[in-house]
Amino acid sequence: MKQPSAFDVAVVGGGLVGASFTALLSALRPDLKIALIETFPMSAAKGELLYQPSFDARSTAIASGSVDILKAAGVWDALSGQACAIRQVHVSDKGHIGGTTVDADKHDLPAVGYVLENAWMGPVLLRHLHTLDNVSLIAPATVTSIKPEKTGVRLAVSAGSDSQELFVALAVIADGGDSPLRKRLGIESRVEQYHQHAIISNVSFDRSHDHVAYERFTDEGPLALLPLQPFEGQSRSALVWTLPDDRCKTLMALSDAEFASALQQRFGFRLGNISRIGKRSAYPLALSTACEQIRSNLVLIGNAAHFLHPVAGQGFNLALRDCAQLCVQLAKNTEGALGSLQSLEAYRQQQVLDQHATIGFSDAVIKLFSRSDLPSAVLRQLGFLGLEVLPTANQLFAEQAMGKLGAHLSPDLISGSRP
Repeated sequence: MKQPSAFDVAVVGGGLVGASFTALLSALRPDLKIALIETFPMSAAKGELLYQPSFDARSTAIASGSVDILKAAGVWDALSGQACAIRQVHVSDKGHIGGTTVDADKHDLPAVGYVLENAWMGPVLLRHLHTLDNVSLIAPATVTSIKPEKTGVRLAVSAGSDSQELFVALAVIADGGDSPLRKRLGIESRVEQYHQHAIISNVSFDRSHDHVAYERFTDEGPLALLPLQPFEGQSRSALVWTLPDDRCKTLMALSDAEFASALQQRFGFRLGNISRIGKRSAYPLALSTACEQIRSNLVLIGNAAHFLHPVAGQGFNLALRDCAQLCVQLAKNTEGALGSLQSLEAYRQQQVLDQHATIGFSDAVIKLFSRSDLPSAVLRQLGFLGLEVLPTANQLFAEQAMGKLGAHLSPDLISGSRP
Protein backbone atom coordinates (compact mmCIF):
# COMPACT_ATOMS: atom_id res chain seq x y z
CA MET A 1 0.00 0.00 0.00
CA LYS A 2 1.39 3.37 -1.02
CA GLN A 3 1.54 6.36 1.27
CA PRO A 4 -1.90 8.02 1.56
CA SER A 5 -2.60 10.68 -1.04
CA ALA A 6 -4.04 13.85 0.45
CA PHE A 7 -7.13 15.40 -1.13
CA ASP A 8 -9.58 17.92 0.22
CA VAL A 9 -12.62 16.12 -1.18
CA ALA A 10 -13.20 12.64 -2.60
CA VAL A 11 -16.37 12.05 -4.64
CA VAL A 12 -17.18 8.34 -4.85
CA GLY A 13 -19.33 7.72 -7.92
CA GLY A 14 -18.90 9.38 -11.31
CA GLY A 15 -22.46 9.10 -12.60
CA LEU A 16 -24.53 12.12 -13.59
CA VAL A 17 -24.92 13.36 -10.00
CA GLY A 18 -21.33 12.74 -8.88
CA ALA A 19 -19.90 14.31 -12.05
CA SER A 20 -22.21 17.35 -11.80
CA PHE A 21 -21.31 17.89 -8.16
CA THR A 22 -17.58 17.67 -8.95
CA ALA A 23 -17.87 20.20 -11.78
CA LEU A 24 -19.85 22.64 -9.63
CA LEU A 25 -17.57 22.33 -6.60
CA SER A 26 -14.52 22.87 -8.82
CA ALA A 27 -16.12 26.07 -10.15
CA LEU A 28 -16.96 27.41 -6.69
CA ARG A 29 -13.81 26.23 -4.90
CA PRO A 30 -10.94 26.07 -7.43
CA ASP A 31 -8.56 26.03 -4.46
CA LEU A 32 -9.70 22.54 -3.41
CA LYS A 33 -8.00 19.35 -4.52
CA ILE A 34 -10.76 16.96 -5.58
CA ALA A 35 -10.62 13.24 -6.40
CA LEU A 36 -13.43 11.59 -8.35
CA ILE A 37 -13.48 7.79 -8.02
CA GLU A 38 -15.51 5.67 -10.44
CA THR A 39 -15.73 1.93 -11.10
CA PHE A 40 -15.94 2.39 -14.89
CA PRO A 41 -13.26 3.88 -17.19
CA MET A 42 -13.40 7.67 -17.52
CA SER A 43 -11.01 8.32 -20.40
CA ALA A 44 -11.75 11.45 -22.39
CA ALA A 45 -12.40 11.42 -26.12
CA LYS A 46 -9.71 13.11 -28.22
CA GLY A 47 -10.54 15.93 -30.59
CA GLU A 48 -14.14 16.84 -31.34
CA LEU A 49 -16.76 15.34 -29.04
CA LEU A 50 -18.64 13.01 -31.37
CA TYR A 51 -22.21 12.06 -30.64
CA GLN A 52 -23.98 9.16 -32.30
CA PRO A 53 -27.70 9.50 -31.63
CA SER A 54 -29.79 6.39 -31.12
CA PHE A 55 -33.52 5.84 -31.23
CA ASP A 56 -33.28 3.83 -28.00
CA ALA A 57 -31.12 6.16 -25.86
CA ARG A 58 -32.33 6.69 -22.28
CA SER A 59 -33.08 10.25 -21.25
CA THR A 60 -33.22 12.58 -18.25
CA ALA A 61 -35.62 15.48 -17.66
CA ILE A 62 -33.87 18.70 -16.63
CA ALA A 63 -36.12 21.20 -14.85
CA SER A 64 -35.83 24.88 -15.68
CA GLY A 65 -34.38 25.58 -12.23
CA SER A 66 -31.68 22.96 -12.76
CA VAL A 67 -30.38 24.79 -15.84
CA ASP A 68 -29.04 27.56 -13.57
CA ILE A 69 -27.05 24.97 -11.63
CA LEU A 70 -25.60 23.37 -14.76
CA LYS A 71 -24.68 26.83 -16.06
CA ALA A 72 -22.81 27.56 -12.84
CA ALA A 73 -21.01 24.22 -13.22
CA GLY A 74 -19.84 25.34 -16.67
CA VAL A 75 -21.51 22.56 -18.68
CA TRP A 76 -24.89 23.83 -19.85
CA ASP A 77 -23.65 25.48 -23.06
CA ALA A 78 -22.25 22.14 -24.25
CA LEU A 79 -25.24 20.14 -23.00
CA SER A 80 -27.84 22.41 -24.58
CA GLY A 81 -26.75 21.47 -28.10
CA GLN A 82 -28.72 18.21 -27.86
CA ALA A 83 -31.45 19.35 -25.46
CA CYS A 84 -35.12 19.18 -26.43
CA ALA A 85 -37.14 21.97 -24.82
CA ILE A 86 -40.36 21.26 -22.92
CA ARG A 87 -42.51 24.30 -23.59
CA GLN A 88 -45.67 22.91 -22.01
CA VAL A 89 -46.58 20.11 -19.59
CA HIS A 90 -50.07 18.66 -20.05
CA VAL A 91 -51.45 16.73 -17.06
CA SER A 92 -54.63 14.65 -17.31
CA ASP A 93 -56.52 11.79 -15.65
CA LYS A 94 -57.68 8.98 -17.96
CA GLY A 95 -61.45 8.59 -18.11
CA HIS A 96 -62.20 11.94 -16.48
CA ILE A 97 -62.60 15.49 -17.71
CA GLY A 98 -60.29 18.24 -16.60
CA GLY A 99 -56.58 18.47 -16.16
CA THR A 100 -54.02 21.23 -16.00
CA THR A 101 -51.09 22.61 -17.94
CA VAL A 102 -47.80 24.27 -17.08
CA ASP A 103 -46.88 26.68 -19.87
CA ALA A 104 -43.43 28.25 -20.20
CA ASP A 105 -44.84 31.43 -21.78
CA LYS A 106 -47.03 32.12 -18.74
CA HIS A 107 -43.92 32.06 -16.56
CA ASP A 108 -41.77 34.13 -18.93
CA LEU A 109 -39.40 31.23 -19.51
CA PRO A 110 -37.97 29.79 -22.73
CA ALA A 111 -38.91 26.31 -21.47
CA VAL A 112 -40.46 24.53 -18.50
CA GLY A 113 -37.52 22.16 -18.74
CA TYR A 114 -35.45 20.12 -21.17
CA VAL A 115 -34.91 16.46 -22.03
CA LEU A 116 -31.37 15.22 -22.60
CA GLU A 117 -30.18 11.81 -23.65
CA ASN A 118 -27.87 10.23 -21.08
CA ALA A 119 -25.52 9.12 -23.86
CA TRP A 120 -24.85 12.82 -24.50
CA MET A 121 -24.81 14.07 -20.91
CA GLY A 122 -22.18 11.57 -19.76
CA PRO A 123 -19.50 12.40 -22.38
CA VAL A 124 -20.07 16.17 -22.02
CA LEU A 125 -19.59 16.01 -18.25
CA LEU A 126 -16.55 13.76 -18.62
CA ARG A 127 -14.95 16.03 -21.20
CA HIS A 128 -15.44 18.99 -18.88
CA LEU A 129 -13.97 17.17 -15.88
CA HIS A 130 -10.80 16.44 -17.85
CA THR A 131 -10.28 20.20 -18.30
CA LEU A 132 -10.32 20.96 -14.55
CA ASP A 133 -6.86 21.39 -13.05
CA ASN A 134 -7.99 20.72 -9.49
CA VAL A 135 -9.82 17.43 -10.27
CA SER A 136 -8.10 14.01 -10.40
CA LEU A 137 -10.07 11.17 -11.99
CA ILE A 138 -9.32 7.77 -10.45
CA ALA A 139 -10.94 5.18 -12.71
CA PRO A 140 -11.64 2.37 -13.13
CA ALA A 141 -11.26 1.94 -9.38
CA THR A 142 -13.22 0.66 -6.40
CA VAL A 143 -13.32 1.91 -2.82
CA THR A 144 -12.74 -1.27 -0.82
CA SER A 145 -12.93 0.31 2.62
CA ILE A 146 -13.92 3.61 4.17
CA LYS A 147 -12.74 4.61 7.63
CA PRO A 148 -13.89 7.84 9.28
CA GLU A 149 -11.23 9.44 11.45
CA LYS A 150 -11.12 12.50 13.68
CA THR A 151 -10.10 15.01 11.01
CA GLY A 152 -11.25 13.29 7.86
CA VAL A 153 -11.93 10.02 6.06
CA ARG A 154 -9.45 7.35 4.94
CA LEU A 155 -10.36 5.48 1.75
CA ALA A 156 -8.71 2.32 0.46
CA VAL A 157 -8.91 2.34 -3.34
CA SER A 158 -8.24 -0.64 -5.60
CA ALA A 159 -7.51 -0.18 -9.32
CA GLY A 160 -6.75 -3.58 -10.82
CA SER A 161 -3.48 -4.83 -9.35
CA ASP A 162 -2.73 -1.36 -7.95
CA SER A 163 -4.03 -0.01 -4.65
CA GLN A 164 -3.70 3.23 -2.76
CA GLU A 165 -5.03 5.10 0.23
CA LEU A 166 -6.62 8.52 0.12
CA PHE A 167 -7.04 10.76 3.12
CA VAL A 168 -9.66 13.47 2.61
CA ALA A 169 -11.31 16.17 4.67
CA LEU A 170 -14.69 15.31 3.12
CA ALA A 171 -16.00 12.17 1.42
CA VAL A 172 -19.05 12.64 -0.83
CA ILE A 173 -20.87 9.35 -1.45
CA ALA A 174 -22.67 9.26 -4.81
CA ASP A 175 -22.51 5.56 -5.65
CA GLY A 176 -26.19 4.97 -6.43
CA GLY A 177 -29.41 3.78 -4.85
CA ASP A 178 -27.92 0.45 -3.78
CA SER A 179 -24.88 2.33 -2.37
CA PRO A 180 -22.29 -0.24 -1.18
CA LEU A 181 -20.50 2.42 0.88
CA ARG A 182 -23.69 3.51 2.63
CA LYS A 183 -24.20 -0.10 3.72
CA ARG A 184 -20.55 -0.44 4.75
CA LEU A 185 -20.92 2.63 6.95
CA GLY A 186 -23.94 1.07 8.66
CA ILE A 187 -26.34 3.75 7.43
CA GLU A 188 -29.78 2.23 7.09
CA SER A 189 -32.45 3.26 4.60
CA ARG A 190 -36.19 3.51 4.88
CA VAL A 191 -37.60 1.64 1.89
CA GLU A 192 -41.23 1.61 0.77
CA GLN A 193 -41.97 -0.76 -2.09
CA TYR A 194 -44.57 0.52 -4.55
CA HIS A 195 -45.05 -2.97 -6.04
CA GLN A 196 -44.76 -1.34 -9.42
CA HIS A 197 -42.35 -1.33 -12.33
CA ALA A 198 -41.57 1.45 -14.81
CA ILE A 199 -41.41 0.48 -18.47
CA ILE A 200 -38.93 2.72 -20.29
CA SER A 201 -38.92 3.07 -24.07
CA ASN A 202 -38.82 5.66 -26.83
CA VAL A 203 -41.90 6.01 -29.01
CA SER A 204 -42.71 7.71 -32.29
CA PHE A 205 -46.14 9.00 -33.29
CA ASP A 206 -47.29 10.25 -36.67
CA ARG A 207 -47.77 13.77 -35.26
CA SER A 208 -45.08 16.03 -33.80
CA HIS A 209 -44.96 16.40 -30.02
CA ASP A 210 -44.54 20.19 -30.51
CA HIS A 211 -42.39 20.30 -27.36
CA VAL A 212 -45.25 19.20 -25.10
CA ALA A 213 -44.65 16.74 -22.26
CA TYR A 214 -47.61 14.59 -21.24
CA GLU A 215 -48.26 13.22 -17.75
CA ARG A 216 -51.33 10.98 -17.94
CA PHE A 217 -52.64 9.37 -14.79
CA THR A 218 -54.48 6.04 -15.10
CA ASP A 219 -56.00 3.57 -12.68
CA GLU A 220 -52.81 1.49 -12.99
CA GLY A 221 -50.31 4.30 -12.52
CA PRO A 222 -48.90 7.38 -14.26
CA LEU A 223 -47.77 7.39 -17.88
CA ALA A 224 -45.35 10.09 -19.06
CA LEU A 225 -44.20 11.00 -22.57
CA LEU A 226 -41.35 13.51 -22.75
CA PRO A 227 -40.35 15.23 -26.00
CA LEU A 228 -37.02 14.25 -27.56
CA GLN A 229 -34.95 15.52 -30.45
CA PRO A 230 -36.06 13.88 -33.73
CA PHE A 231 -34.25 10.79 -35.00
CA GLU A 232 -33.95 10.06 -38.72
CA GLY A 233 -36.79 12.47 -39.41
CA GLN A 234 -39.10 10.89 -36.82
CA SER A 235 -40.55 12.76 -33.88
CA ARG A 236 -39.68 10.89 -30.67
CA SER A 237 -40.96 10.90 -27.10
CA ALA A 238 -39.46 9.17 -24.09
CA LEU A 239 -41.99 6.88 -22.40
CA VAL A 240 -42.09 6.19 -18.65
CA TRP A 241 -45.07 3.92 -17.96
CA THR A 242 -45.72 2.89 -14.36
CA LEU A 243 -47.62 -0.36 -13.85
CA PRO A 244 -48.31 -2.98 -11.17
CA ASP A 245 -45.70 -5.74 -11.15
CA ASP A 246 -47.88 -8.43 -12.75
CA ARG A 247 -49.26 -6.08 -15.42
CA CYS A 248 -45.73 -4.98 -16.31
CA LYS A 249 -44.64 -8.58 -16.79
CA THR A 250 -47.56 -9.16 -19.16
CA LEU A 251 -46.84 -6.05 -21.24
CA MET A 252 -43.12 -6.75 -21.48
CA ALA A 253 -43.95 -10.15 -23.01
CA LEU A 254 -46.02 -8.60 -25.83
CA SER A 255 -44.80 -8.04 -29.36
CA ASP A 256 -44.07 -4.44 -30.39
CA ALA A 257 -47.39 -4.23 -32.24
CA GLU A 258 -49.33 -5.55 -29.25
CA PHE A 259 -47.48 -3.25 -26.87
CA ALA A 260 -48.16 -0.26 -29.14
CA SER A 261 -51.86 -1.12 -29.15
CA ALA A 262 -51.97 -1.30 -25.35
CA LEU A 263 -50.10 2.01 -25.04
CA GLN A 264 -52.37 3.69 -27.58
CA GLN A 265 -55.42 2.59 -25.61
CA ARG A 266 -53.97 4.07 -22.41
CA PHE A 267 -52.59 7.31 -23.81
CA GLY A 268 -55.10 8.09 -26.53
CA PHE A 269 -54.60 9.83 -29.88
CA ARG A 270 -53.36 13.31 -28.96
CA LEU A 271 -50.22 12.61 -31.01
CA GLY A 272 -51.94 10.44 -33.58
CA ASN A 273 -51.03 6.81 -34.17
CA ILE A 274 -47.92 5.15 -32.80
CA SER A 275 -45.49 4.50 -35.67
CA ARG A 276 -42.53 2.97 -33.85
CA ILE A 277 -41.73 1.38 -30.49
CA GLY A 278 -38.13 1.27 -29.30
CA LYS A 279 -36.35 -1.20 -27.06
CA ARG A 280 -38.22 -1.72 -23.78
CA SER A 281 -36.70 -1.98 -20.30
CA ALA A 282 -38.46 -2.42 -16.95
CA TYR A 283 -37.30 -1.31 -13.51
CA PRO A 284 -38.79 -2.01 -10.05
CA LEU A 285 -39.91 1.10 -8.16
CA ALA A 286 -39.55 2.03 -4.53
CA LEU A 287 -39.08 5.09 -2.34
CA SER A 288 -35.78 4.87 -0.48
CA THR A 289 -34.40 7.50 1.88
CA ALA A 290 -31.19 7.21 3.90
CA CYS A 291 -31.71 7.49 7.66
CA GLU A 292 -28.57 9.66 7.79
CA GLN A 293 -27.32 11.93 5.03
CA ILE A 294 -24.44 13.51 6.92
CA ARG A 295 -21.78 12.58 9.43
CA SER A 296 -18.59 14.40 10.32
CA ASN A 297 -16.49 14.59 7.14
CA LEU A 298 -19.05 12.60 5.15
CA VAL A 299 -22.20 13.32 3.11
CA LEU A 300 -24.51 11.26 0.88
CA ILE A 301 -25.96 12.74 -2.31
CA GLY A 302 -28.06 11.55 -5.26
CA ASN A 303 -29.73 8.15 -5.14
CA ALA A 304 -27.50 7.14 -2.24
CA ALA A 305 -29.40 9.73 -0.18
CA HIS A 306 -32.89 9.44 -1.70
CA PHE A 307 -34.28 7.35 -4.53
CA LEU A 308 -37.66 8.59 -5.80
CA HIS A 309 -40.43 7.32 -8.03
CA PRO A 310 -39.85 8.73 -11.56
CA VAL A 311 -43.23 10.50 -11.62
CA ALA A 312 -42.77 14.14 -12.71
CA GLY A 313 -39.00 13.63 -13.12
CA GLN A 314 -38.18 14.91 -9.63
CA GLY A 315 -35.25 12.69 -8.58
CA PHE A 316 -32.30 14.02 -10.61
CA ASN A 317 -33.44 17.62 -10.22
CA LEU A 318 -33.68 17.31 -6.44
CA ALA A 319 -30.19 15.78 -6.45
CA LEU A 320 -28.86 18.75 -8.43
CA ARG A 321 -30.39 21.18 -5.92
CA ASP A 322 -28.75 19.19 -3.11
CA CYS A 323 -25.43 19.45 -4.95
CA ALA A 324 -25.82 23.19 -5.40
CA GLN A 325 -26.76 23.85 -1.79
CA LEU A 326 -23.88 21.69 -0.54
CA CYS A 327 -21.41 23.45 -2.84
CA VAL A 328 -22.67 26.86 -1.72
CA GLN A 329 -22.13 25.83 1.90
CA LEU A 330 -18.63 24.53 1.17
CA ALA A 331 -17.84 27.74 -0.70
CA LYS A 332 -18.86 29.77 2.34
CA ASN A 333 -16.84 27.59 4.70
CA THR A 334 -13.36 28.89 3.92
CA GLU A 335 -12.23 29.31 7.54
CA GLY A 336 -13.43 26.19 9.41
CA ALA A 337 -12.78 22.50 8.79
CA LEU A 338 -14.15 21.58 5.37
CA GLY A 339 -16.07 18.53 6.56
CA SER A 340 -17.11 19.80 9.97
CA LEU A 341 -20.41 18.49 11.25
CA GLN A 342 -21.51 22.08 11.89
CA SER A 343 -21.01 23.01 8.23
CA LEU A 344 -22.71 19.87 6.92
CA GLU A 345 -25.60 20.33 9.34
CA ALA A 346 -26.06 23.86 7.97
CA TYR A 347 -26.34 22.34 4.47
CA ARG A 348 -28.84 19.75 5.68
CA GLN A 349 -30.99 22.40 7.35
CA GLN A 350 -31.01 24.44 4.14
CA GLN A 351 -32.18 21.47 2.07
CA VAL A 352 -34.48 19.61 4.45
CA LEU A 353 -37.64 21.49 3.43
CA ASP A 354 -36.93 21.07 -0.28
CA GLN A 355 -36.27 17.36 0.19
CA HIS A 356 -39.38 16.78 2.30
CA ALA A 357 -41.59 18.77 -0.10
CA THR A 358 -40.27 17.06 -3.22
CA ILE A 359 -40.29 13.55 -1.78
CA GLY A 360 -43.72 14.11 -0.26
CA PHE A 361 -45.11 15.49 -3.53
CA SER A 362 -43.77 12.52 -5.51
CA ASP A 363 -45.02 9.95 -3.00
CA ALA A 364 -48.48 11.50 -2.59
CA VAL A 365 -49.02 11.82 -6.33
CA ILE A 366 -48.12 8.21 -7.08
CA LYS A 367 -50.39 6.91 -4.30
CA LEU A 368 -53.36 9.07 -5.23
CA PHE A 369 -53.06 8.52 -8.96
CA SER A 370 -52.48 4.76 -8.84
CA ARG A 371 -55.89 4.01 -7.34
CA SER A 372 -59.16 3.53 -9.17
CA ASP A 373 -61.62 3.70 -6.23
CA LEU A 374 -64.28 6.40 -6.33
CA PRO A 375 -62.99 8.56 -3.41
CA SER A 376 -59.53 8.74 -5.01
CA ALA A 377 -61.03 9.62 -8.38
CA VAL A 378 -63.09 12.41 -6.77
CA LEU A 379 -60.02 13.76 -4.95
CA ARG A 380 -58.06 13.80 -8.19
CA GLN A 381 -60.79 15.73 -9.95
CA LEU A 382 -61.05 18.23 -7.09
CA GLY A 383 -57.29 18.60 -7.22
CA PHE A 384 -57.29 19.29 -10.97
CA LEU A 385 -60.21 21.72 -10.55
CA GLY A 386 -58.32 23.53 -7.79
CA LEU A 387 -55.24 23.83 -9.98
CA GLU A 388 -57.31 25.38 -12.73
CA VAL A 389 -59.27 27.92 -10.66
CA LEU A 390 -56.83 28.81 -7.87
CA PRO A 391 -53.83 30.81 -9.12
CA THR A 392 -51.75 30.09 -6.01
CA ALA A 393 -52.26 26.32 -6.28
CA ASN A 394 -51.41 26.37 -9.96
CA GLN A 395 -48.29 28.44 -9.27
CA LEU A 396 -47.10 26.00 -6.59
CA PHE A 397 -47.67 23.04 -8.90
CA ALA A 398 -45.79 24.81 -11.69
CA GLU A 399 -42.87 25.71 -9.42
CA GLN A 400 -42.60 22.09 -8.29
CA ALA A 401 -42.60 20.90 -11.90
CA MET A 402 -39.94 23.47 -12.86
CA GLY A 403 -37.71 22.66 -9.88
CA LYS A 404 -38.15 26.03 -8.20
CA LEU A 405 -39.89 25.17 -4.94
CA GLY A 406 -36.72 24.52 -2.98
CA ALA A 407 -33.85 26.85 -2.21
CA HIS A 408 -33.60 29.42 -4.97
CA LEU A 409 -30.06 28.86 -6.15
CA SER A 410 -29.74 31.47 -8.85
CA PRO A 411 -26.50 31.98 -10.76
CA ASP A 412 -25.97 35.21 -8.80
CA LEU A 413 -26.27 33.39 -5.47
CA ILE A 414 -23.94 30.64 -6.63
CA SER A 415 -21.36 33.00 -8.10
CA GLY A 416 -21.60 35.16 -4.99
CA SER A 417 -20.52 32.18 -2.90
CA ARG A 418 -17.10 31.91 -4.49
CA PRO A 419 -14.29 32.63 -2.05
